[in-house]
Amino acid sequence: MSNIRMLPEIRVLIVDDHELVREGLTLLLEEAEGIVIAGQAGSVAQAVAQAQALQPDVVLLDMMLPDGDGVSVIQQLKTKNNPARIVVLTSFAEDEKIRGALQAGATGYLLKDVLRHDLLAAIRAAAEGRSTLHPVIQAHLLQQLSQHKLASPLDVLTEREHDVLKAVAEGLSNKEIALSLGLTLGTVKGYLNTIFGKLNVVSRTEATLLAIRHGLVTPN
Repeated sequence: MSNIRMLPEIRVLIVDDHELVREGLTLLLEEAEGIVIAGQAGSVAQAVAQAQALQPDVVLLDMMLPDGDGVSVIQQLKTKNNPARIVVLTSFAEDEKIRGALQAGATGYLLKDVLRHDLLAAIRAAAEGRSTLHPVIQAHLLQQLSQHKLASPLDVLTEREHDVLKAVAEGLSNKEIALSLGLTLGTVKGYLNTIFGKLNVVSRTEATLLAIRHGLVTPN
């Protein structure tokens, strides 16, 4: 009997209002090792229903749908405590849409010109709870941060809050942060809420970008 340990498969739900796009993504992703297409959806209602029924690991989500937008999907899934990670895949790079998706709880935000290997990397990262941003999106957020004077810069954080923020910026999950710093999951979540409030950010991604901007960590 083989002793080779197979890595768990990542089940992906594709949400886009264009059938041709859904089919194209299905063909592209099915060729990738360790990724399985759990299903497809073409509207907000279908996306929420399919995510609840199929319990995918990652939802690949377009922002524009016939009965609403991607933010509505994210909000409804969060309300239902659905554990799926959300990776936005869209043609829209407007600041309002980016902020809305990240604030609602999206793990990643990509544009549809993304390369295949970058898309696969983003899906795998999302399954592990790590954020991925398209370079254009990252530039947008960095520009916002540079133009907006934050009420609480990094020097208002306590030493422990610096440690937690640094761990977030290095891509660690809440569980990994808890283990590395000897904290409980609840304590880590409490620190993150405090850090986000002090830094006037709404997501791990924005906190990471701010940490990079202020030199707390060096970007990869």
